Amino acid sequence: MFFPFVFWGDNMKLWNGRRYYSLDCYLKETFGEKLYKLSLNGGMTCPNRDGKISMGGCIFCSEGGSGEFSAPCTDISQQIDYAKSLVQDKFNGDKYIAYFQAYTNTYAPVEYLRELFMPVIQRDDIAVLSVATRPDCLENDKIQLISELARIKPVWIELGLQTMHQKTADFINRGYPLECYETAVKNLKQAGAEIITHIIVGLPYESREDMLQTAQYVGQFTDGIKIQLLHVLKNTRLAELYENGLFETLNEYEYISLVADMISVLPENVVIHRLTGDGDKNLLISPKWSGDKRRILNLINHEMKVRNIYQGIFIDKDFHV
Repeated sequence: MFFPFVFWGDNMKLWNGRRYYSLDCYLKETFGEKLYKLSLNGGMTCPNRDGKISMGGCIFCSEGGSGEFSAPCTDISQQIDYAKSLVQDKFNGDKYIAYFQAYTNTYAPVEYLRELFMPVIQRDDIAVLSVATRPDCLENDKIQLISELARIKPVWIELGLQTMHQKTADFINRGYPLECYETAVKNLKQAGAEIITHIIVGLPYESREDMLQTAQYVGQFTDGIKIQLLHVLKNTRLAELYENGLFETLNEYEYISLVADMISVLPENVVIHRLTGDGDKNLLISPKWSGDKRRILNLINHEMKVRNIYQGIFIDKDFHV
């Protein structure tokens, strides 16, 4: 039997040896085993790219729209088989998470989405359907579809919030107000979906306090969180700003210290799906130190151990930057 919570010392809480509630811990607790994500492309674009809201996407977004690692084919069954073949040497399980990652995966008529998602969630080898999208692309008919899907198997909806601060949201060309996120969260919870919120650490001109406020804000709403280091990628508007010396990316210690603080103000039940990210090495301009993901994760855990903090320790206390 799996026991996710272990108590150690003076009320020190560990989650399967970590000081935060990791995705790995959640999966073993919920499904009894690790599940591997299969990155899929549903063939959609984004209202921030096709002119409905604007052209070109958010300023940090590459041409691949976060889908650089999805399968190079259009048929979803073939994509699943291809994605499984990529992990067969390091994963011996038989259950997977179908992750529709590229662009905005509810930006299509609901009939198209039904034909796309329903066969996938009904597959025996798929345990979870995970859909990355925008809060402003979740109309009522799509919420109803998500409710139907969630009655079959768990559905995760990943929302790219990035920041709670409207000034920054306007600067990065996010394209929707904060209230839109809150409405989407309310509707998705009523539909039975689990919500994973993406935030970015190191956005231009945000202070340490700004970033901590975003973590505290998201913790009130979300079931899970993905914390992403800002990557400057080639051929983006962000790259132009960086190369013109208009902002700097975080150094390694700044990021590690800040993420540790963010974890400390998140509720204990929020699943931490990611603490850093993999930028395409062929596109990455800065920060170069981010390439060693395992090392960064180990340093975050070490930082929390040295400072004797863990997830949720400051949730009911005043936290001063």
